[in-house]
Amino acid sequence: MYKPYARPVISASPDVKTAPPKISKLAVFILSILVKPYLLTLTGPAKVIAHNKEILFDVFSRALSLKSRCLIAFRHPDGREPQLLTWFFLYRLKALAAKEKIKFDKRPHAVFVYGYEVVRWGGWITRLVMPKLGAIPIHHTKMDSKGMAKIYSAIIEGPYPLALAPEGQVSYSTDTVPRLESGLIRIGFQAASQLSQKAAAGEINDCPLEILPLSIHFRYGKRGKSSMYKLLSKLEKFCCTGKAHNSTGKLPFEDRLKFCRDHILEINEKRYNLNYDKALSFETRLLNVINAALGAAEQMLGIKSEGDFFSRLYRIRHDCWDRIFIPGVENLNVFSRIKRSVMDLQAGEAWHIARHQELADFGWYFRRPLPLQDSQLHEKVEYVQNLWDFANRTMGGALTGRISINPKKIIIKAAPVIDLSARLPLYKQDRKGTVSAAASDLEKAFLDCIGQVNKDEPD
Repeated sequence: MYKPYARPVISASPDVKTAPPKISKLAVFILSILVKPYLLTLTGPAKVIAHNKEILFDVFSRALSLKSRCLIAFRHPDGREPQLLTWFFLYRLKALAAKEKIKFDKRPHAVFVYGYEVVRWGGWITRLVMPKLGAIPIHHTKMDSKGMAKIYSAIIEGPYPLALAPEGQVSYSTDTVPRLESGLIRIGFQAASQLSQKAAAGEINDCPLEILPLSIHFRYGKRGKSSMYKLLSKLEKFCCTGKAHNSTGKLPFEDRLKFCRDHILEINEKRYNLNYDKALSFETRLLNVINAALGAAEQMLGIKSEGDFFSRLYRIRHDCWDRIFIPGVENLNVFSRIKRSVMDLQAGEAWHIARHQELADFGWYFRRPLPLQDSQLHEKVEYVQNLWDFANRTMGGALTGRISINPKKIIIKAAPVIDLSARLPLYKQDRKGTVSAAASDLEKAFLDCIGQVNKDEPD
């Protein structure tokens, strides 16, 4: 019997409440027991390797002894990076340092910054654990003075590094850097200025504020390759009817990808009443779908199409979540039956509107060519994962419906730090130019890591 792929929201809910962020020793202890089984479900029995460990040891040694302050800028291409890095900092880094006879003043840890919507879709475990690890929520679409105050306090007071993804969200691409937001750099310079002022007033010891770029990479063995073909076969079943699946399975790998990709694209073009022209590139046609999806969501919400693509995307996401989880409301029973029913209808509408936003969000990153025959295995695996996600978003899914193939090896590569305190004189003279230059240096650090890992860790 046919069943809908995604289950829609049909009722509004009270606002999600979380405890104030504060690191709990009890939570860290409990997590030490549960983290291994959790990681097995998240990444499988993958081997985790750290490149440039001496950089990690030096950065954490100085930060934990308050000789520096640190922002960790980590790549976020897959979605599993925050959980992986939390485990690595809390439970693996200390053991690696001990082998080199290096002792830290405190147990290594990092305070993560996350979008406020994460605890809404992440479930009760997320709401319980993240605040107890000190994680700080932040809004993308509005001035969040309380959230920013907590961020600056965490940086200034230390001793733990603050970890942010400068891409802003999952980017679905390991070997490229599709975009970087300037927020991390701006936060870094503001914090560096505050540190300098406090040091001049004698409130703290003078110390630099540094950005540590971290790049995360996945490598797959035979099992990963087998899982990739199983996922592709599953996707073909979703794209075909009857016996058609058997014929597509006999095509060359690239043709199988192209068949699924084009089928999903054409469905979306018809959905948005677009006159598709096969003479156009896939990327151009997908961009037309993305713009149509974003415009449809804005029209249904009754908001103007203002700002760049991502500011529009974040605004839609924010408005939809605020209709599903009512801000500032702890109990919906205070409303009349009619009012409550209208709120339920608005929540259901918001869920369906958000399907357009989810498609546009992922589609922006998926404007990529097919992998070549001689492409590395990790490139092919990533593309098949993303191709499934293209179908997932088309059918009404979101990030939670993404299927990630377990890697054989996970590589965490650190790049040399970027000292923002040393750039403060330039920042005071030309803020925009200095922020742009630091962002370019951060992007170069990521690209250098990508190139080096692909050279040192081929499939």
